[in-house]
Amino acid sequence: MSLSPTSPFKIITISLFLFFLQNSYANAALPIISVNNTTCQTTCGTIPVKYPFGTGYGCGHPAFSSFISCNHGTLLFSTRTGTYTISSIDYPSNTMMVNDPFMSNCSSMQNSGSFGIDSGSPFSLGKENIFVLLGCSTTSPVFDPKEDLCDTGSGTRVCRGLYSCKGVNGIGLPQHAPINTCCVYDYEANAGLGLDLPKLQCSSYASVYEFVDQGDPMKWKFGISLVYNYSYDTDDCRNCEDSGGLCGFQSLDKSFACICRNGVNTTTNCFGRGYAWSGTTALKVQAMLPIGGLLLSLMLSPFW
Repeated sequence: MSLSPTSPFKIITISLFLFFLQNSYANAALPIISVNNTTCQTTCGTIPVKYPFGTGYGCGHPAFSSFISCNHGTLLFSTRTGTYTISSIDYPSNTMMVNDPFMSNCSSMQNSGSFGIDSGSPFSLGKENIFVLLGCSTTSPVFDPKEDLCDTGSGTRVCRGLYSCKGVNGIGLPQHAPINTCCVYDYEANAGLGLDLPKLQCSSYASVYEFVDQGDPMKWKFGISLVYNYSYDTDDCRNCEDSGGLCGFQSLDKSFACICRNGVNTTTNCFGRGYAWSGTTALKVQAMLPIGGLLLSLMLSPFW
Protein backbone atom coordinates (compact mmCIF):
# COMPACT_ATOMS: atom_id res chain seq x y z
CA MET A 1 0.00 0.00 0.00
CA SER A 2 1.44 3.36 -1.00
CA LEU A 3 1.33 6.31 1.35
CA SER A 4 -0.21 9.57 0.25
CA PRO A 5 1.89 12.77 0.57
CA THR A 6 -0.26 13.82 3.49
CA SER A 7 -0.38 10.50 5.35
CA PRO A 8 0.02 10.58 9.17
CA PHE A 9 3.22 8.54 8.88
CA LYS A 10 4.89 11.16 6.67
CA ILE A 11 3.68 14.02 8.85
CA ILE A 12 5.11 12.37 11.98
CA THR A 13 8.39 11.57 10.19
CA ILE A 14 8.75 15.13 8.93
CA SER A 15 7.93 16.57 12.36
CA LEU A 16 10.57 14.44 14.08
CA PHE A 17 13.14 15.33 11.45
CA LEU A 18 12.47 19.03 11.80
CA PHE A 19 12.62 18.82 15.60
CA PHE A 20 16.08 17.23 15.57
CA LEU A 21 17.28 19.56 12.82
CA GLN A 22 16.19 22.64 14.74
CA ASN A 23 17.63 21.44 18.05
CA SER A 24 20.96 20.59 16.39
CA TYR A 25 21.11 24.03 14.82
CA ALA A 26 20.39 25.74 18.11
CA ASN A 27 23.01 23.71 19.93
CA ALA A 28 25.62 24.58 17.32
CA ALA A 29 24.77 28.27 17.63
CA LEU A 30 25.13 28.38 21.42
CA PRO A 31 28.62 27.39 22.58
CA ILE A 32 28.77 25.45 25.82
CA ILE A 33 31.03 26.87 28.52
CA SER A 34 32.19 25.67 31.91
CA VAL A 35 31.18 27.75 34.93
CA ASN A 36 31.72 25.64 38.07
CA ASN A 37 29.93 23.03 40.13
CA THR A 38 27.78 25.54 41.99
CA THR A 39 24.04 25.16 41.56
CA CYS A 40 22.55 28.62 41.17
CA GLN A 41 19.15 29.14 42.78
CA THR A 42 16.39 31.72 42.45
CA THR A 43 15.74 31.76 46.21
CA CYS A 44 17.69 31.34 49.42
CA GLY A 45 15.35 30.36 52.20
CA THR A 46 12.39 32.69 51.75
CA ILE A 47 14.35 35.48 50.02
CA PRO A 48 14.09 35.78 46.21
CA VAL A 49 17.57 36.02 44.68
CA LYS A 50 17.74 38.05 41.48
CA TYR A 51 20.61 39.40 39.41
CA PRO A 52 23.07 40.94 40.27
CA PHE A 53 22.82 38.81 43.45
CA GLY A 54 23.67 35.11 43.36
CA THR A 55 23.57 32.14 45.68
CA GLY A 56 27.20 31.06 45.16
CA TYR A 57 30.37 31.61 43.20
CA GLY A 58 29.61 31.74 39.49
CA CYS A 59 26.05 32.98 40.13
CA GLY A 60 24.93 36.59 39.68
CA HIS A 61 27.46 39.32 38.93
CA PRO A 62 31.12 38.75 39.86
CA ALA A 63 31.23 42.08 41.73
CA PHE A 64 28.66 40.67 44.17
CA SER A 65 29.94 37.11 44.48
CA SER A 66 32.69 37.93 47.00
CA PHE A 67 30.13 39.38 49.40
CA ILE A 68 26.93 37.32 48.91
CA SER A 69 26.38 33.62 49.53
CA CYS A 70 23.63 31.20 50.50
CA ASN A 71 24.39 28.80 53.33
CA HIS A 72 21.75 26.22 54.32
CA GLY A 73 18.87 28.51 53.37
CA THR A 74 20.36 31.66 54.92
CA LEU A 75 21.48 34.51 52.64
CA LEU A 76 24.71 36.03 53.95
CA PHE A 77 26.65 39.26 53.46
CA SER A 78 30.39 39.05 54.19
CA THR A 79 32.86 41.89 54.75
CA ARG A 80 36.28 42.29 56.35
CA THR A 81 34.58 42.70 59.74
CA GLY A 82 32.35 39.65 59.71
CA THR A 83 29.43 37.80 58.17
CA TYR A 84 25.90 39.14 58.54
CA THR A 85 22.45 37.73 57.83
CA ILE A 86 20.47 39.35 55.02
CA SER A 87 16.86 39.76 56.17
CA SER A 88 15.43 41.24 52.96
CA ILE A 89 16.24 42.70 49.55
CA ASP A 90 14.05 45.37 47.97
CA TYR A 91 14.94 45.24 44.28
CA PRO A 92 12.95 48.30 43.10
CA SER A 93 14.81 50.56 45.57
CA ASN A 94 18.15 48.67 45.36
CA THR A 95 18.13 48.24 49.14
CA MET A 96 19.30 45.34 51.29
CA MET A 97 18.74 44.90 55.03
CA VAL A 98 21.35 43.05 57.09
CA ASN A 99 21.45 42.03 60.74
CA ASP A 100 24.57 41.81 62.90
CA PRO A 101 23.98 39.04 65.47
CA PHE A 102 26.13 40.95 67.98
CA MET A 103 24.46 44.31 67.46
CA SER A 104 22.40 45.67 70.37
CA ASN A 105 18.72 46.56 70.40
CA CYS A 106 16.29 47.62 73.11
CA SER A 107 15.51 44.13 74.36
CA SER A 108 19.06 42.76 74.24
CA MET A 109 22.40 44.55 74.50
CA GLN A 110 25.78 42.87 74.39
CA ASN A 111 29.39 43.57 73.54
CA SER A 112 29.59 44.04 69.79
CA GLY A 113 32.22 43.62 67.16
CA SER A 114 33.07 46.21 64.54
CA PHE A 115 31.25 46.87 61.29
CA GLY A 116 32.68 48.04 58.00
CA ILE A 117 32.10 47.89 54.24
CA ASP A 118 35.00 46.81 52.07
CA SER A 119 36.50 49.31 49.65
CA GLY A 120 35.51 48.46 46.09
CA SER A 121 32.28 46.89 47.30
CA PRO A 122 29.11 47.64 45.29
CA PHE A 123 27.36 48.39 48.62
CA SER A 124 27.13 51.59 50.65
CA LEU A 125 25.22 52.65 53.75
CA GLY A 126 21.64 53.79 53.37
CA LYS A 127 20.92 57.34 54.51
CA GLU A 128 18.27 56.17 56.97
CA ASN A 129 20.78 54.41 59.26
CA ILE A 130 21.38 55.97 62.67
CA PHE A 131 24.39 54.39 64.39
CA VAL A 132 24.46 54.63 68.17
CA LEU A 133 27.60 53.83 70.16
CA LEU A 134 26.84 52.46 73.61
CA GLY A 135 28.85 52.07 76.80
CA CYS A 136 31.74 54.22 75.59
CA SER A 137 34.63 55.27 77.76
CA THR A 138 34.53 58.94 78.74
CA THR A 139 38.02 59.18 77.19
CA SER A 140 36.75 57.84 73.85
CA PRO A 141 37.85 59.88 70.81
CA VAL A 142 34.16 60.32 69.89
CA PHE A 143 33.84 62.73 72.81
CA ASP A 144 36.78 64.90 71.74
CA PRO A 145 35.29 68.42 71.67
CA LYS A 146 37.61 69.35 68.81
CA GLU A 147 36.25 66.60 66.54
CA ASP A 148 32.46 66.98 66.86
CA LEU A 149 31.82 63.28 66.17
CA CYS A 150 28.52 62.92 68.06
CA ASP A 151 25.11 64.42 67.42
CA THR A 152 24.45 66.34 70.62
CA GLY A 153 21.11 67.69 69.41
CA SER A 154 18.35 65.25 68.46
CA GLY A 155 20.79 62.42 69.09
CA THR A 156 20.43 62.84 72.83
CA ARG A 157 16.80 61.67 72.57
CA VAL A 158 17.95 58.49 70.85
CA CYS A 159 20.54 57.83 73.57
CA ARG A 160 18.01 58.53 76.30
CA GLY A 161 15.54 56.16 74.67
CA LEU A 162 18.04 53.29 74.41
CA TYR A 163 19.32 53.77 77.96
CA SER A 164 15.73 53.47 79.18
CA CYS A 165 15.65 49.86 77.89
CA LYS A 166 16.09 46.97 80.30
CA GLY A 167 18.54 45.46 77.83
CA VAL A 168 21.15 48.05 78.82
CA ASN A 169 22.01 45.78 81.76
CA GLY A 170 23.70 43.51 79.22
CA ILE A 171 26.55 46.01 78.76
CA GLY A 172 26.95 46.62 82.48
CA LEU A 173 24.85 49.77 82.79
CA PRO A 174 21.79 50.35 84.95
CA GLN A 175 18.48 51.23 83.33
CA HIS A 176 18.20 55.03 82.79
CA ALA A 177 21.99 55.42 83.15
CA PRO A 178 23.48 58.85 82.32
CA ILE A 179 23.85 59.24 78.57
CA ASN A 180 27.39 60.63 78.70
CA THR A 181 28.65 57.21 77.52
CA CYS A 182 26.35 57.18 74.46
CA CYS A 183 27.02 58.75 71.07
CA VAL A 184 24.85 59.04 67.96
CA TYR A 185 27.65 58.61 65.48
CA ASP A 186 27.93 59.79 61.88
CA TYR A 187 29.55 56.74 60.31
CA GLU A 188 30.08 58.16 56.83
CA ALA A 189 31.45 61.50 58.03
CA ASN A 190 34.01 59.65 60.14
CA ALA A 191 35.20 57.12 57.59
CA GLY A 192 38.73 57.28 58.97
CA LEU A 193 37.61 55.77 62.27
CA GLY A 194 34.81 53.71 60.76
CA LEU A 195 32.88 51.63 63.26
CA ASP A 196 35.91 50.12 64.96
CA LEU A 197 34.66 49.68 68.52
CA PRO A 198 38.02 48.91 70.14
CA LYS A 199 39.50 52.04 68.59
CA LEU A 200 36.44 54.05 69.59
CA GLN A 201 36.55 52.56 73.13
CA CYS A 202 32.86 51.57 73.08
CA SER A 203 31.22 48.36 74.28
CA SER A 204 28.46 48.01 71.73
CA TYR A 205 26.52 49.65 68.93
CA ALA A 206 22.99 49.74 67.59
CA SER A 207 21.71 50.76 64.18
CA VAL A 208 18.18 52.15 63.91
CA TYR A 209 16.71 52.53 60.43
CA GLU A 210 13.11 53.41 61.33
CA PHE A 211 11.39 55.02 64.33
CA VAL A 212 7.88 53.57 64.31
CA ASP A 213 7.14 55.26 67.65
CA GLN A 214 9.85 57.68 68.73
CA GLY A 215 8.78 57.46 72.34
CA ASP A 216 8.94 53.67 72.53
CA PRO A 217 12.37 52.17 71.61
CA MET A 218 10.88 48.67 71.77
CA LYS A 219 9.08 49.55 68.53
CA TRP A 220 12.13 50.93 66.77
CA LYS A 221 13.42 48.89 63.82
CA PHE A 222 17.01 47.76 64.21
CA GLY A 223 19.25 46.65 61.39
CA ILE A 224 21.65 48.02 58.79
CA SER A 225 20.24 49.33 55.53
CA LEU A 226 22.59 49.04 52.55
CA VAL A 227 22.09 50.31 49.04
CA TYR A 228 23.77 48.72 46.04
CA ASN A 229 24.86 49.98 42.67
CA TYR A 230 22.66 48.59 39.92
CA SER A 231 24.74 49.63 36.93
CA TYR A 232 25.25 45.95 36.08
CA ASP A 233 22.03 45.44 34.10
CA THR A 234 22.82 44.24 30.56
CA ASP A 235 21.01 43.02 27.46
CA ASP A 236 22.87 39.71 27.79
CA CYS A 237 21.34 39.09 31.20
CA ARG A 238 17.85 40.11 30.11
CA ASN A 239 18.04 37.78 27.11
CA CYS A 240 19.28 34.97 29.35
CA GLU A 241 16.46 35.44 31.85
CA ASP A 242 13.88 35.66 29.04
CA SER A 243 15.03 32.21 27.91
CA GLY A 244 14.54 30.73 31.39
CA GLY A 245 18.21 30.90 32.39
CA LEU A 246 20.04 32.48 35.33
CA CYS A 247 22.77 35.07 34.86
CA GLY A 248 26.22 34.17 36.11
CA PHE A 249 29.87 34.20 35.09
CA GLN A 250 32.69 31.89 34.10
CA SER A 251 35.15 30.86 36.78
CA LEU A 252 38.36 31.65 34.92
CA ASP A 253 37.86 35.07 33.34
CA LYS A 254 34.55 36.09 35.01
CA SER A 255 32.94 36.76 31.63
CA PHE A 256 29.17 36.48 31.30
CA ALA A 257 27.50 33.08 31.37
CA CYS A 258 23.87 32.08 31.00
CA ILE A 259 23.22 29.17 33.34
CA CYS A 260 20.46 26.92 32.04
CA ARG A 261 18.36 24.87 34.39
CA ASN A 262 19.22 21.58 32.73
CA GLY A 263 22.87 22.04 33.75
CA VAL A 264 24.15 23.43 30.43
CA ASN A 265 25.79 26.86 30.39
CA THR A 266 26.14 29.10 27.35
CA THR A 267 27.51 32.50 26.42
CA THR A 268 24.12 33.76 25.24
CA ASN A 269 20.83 32.15 26.30
CA CYS A 270 19.05 28.87 26.94
CA PHE A 271 16.91 28.73 23.80
CA GLY A 272 17.29 25.30 22.23
CA ARG A 273 18.45 23.75 25.53
CA GLY A 274 15.25 21.82 26.18
CA TYR A 275 13.41 24.63 27.97
CA ALA A 276 10.59 26.99 27.23
CA TRP A 277 10.75 28.85 23.93
CA SER A 278 9.41 32.26 23.18
CA GLY A 279 7.47 32.67 19.96
CA THR A 280 8.93 36.13 19.40
CA THR A 281 12.58 35.43 20.09
CA ALA A 282 13.16 31.74 19.33
CA LEU A 283 15.61 30.72 16.64
CA LYS A 284 14.16 29.85 13.25
CA VAL A 285 15.47 27.16 10.90
CA GLN A 286 14.87 26.94 7.17
CA ALA A 287 14.72 23.39 5.76
CA MET A 288 14.28 22.03 2.22
CA LEU A 289 12.38 18.74 2.30
CA PRO A 290 11.51 16.41 -0.60
CA ILE A 291 7.81 15.59 -0.41
CA GLY A 292 6.09 13.80 -3.27
CA GLY A 293 8.85 14.76 -5.70
CA LEU A 294 8.70 18.43 -4.75
CA LEU A 295 11.08 20.53 -2.69
CA LEU A 296 9.17 22.18 0.11
CA SER A 297 10.81 25.14 1.81
CA LEU A 298 9.70 25.59 5.44
CA MET A 299 10.56 28.37 7.85
CA LEU A 300 10.21 26.78 11.26
CA SER A 301 9.57 28.23 14.64
CA PRO A 302 8.98 26.09 17.75
CA PHE A 303 5.67 24.28 17.80
CA TRP A 304 5.71 22.53 21.19
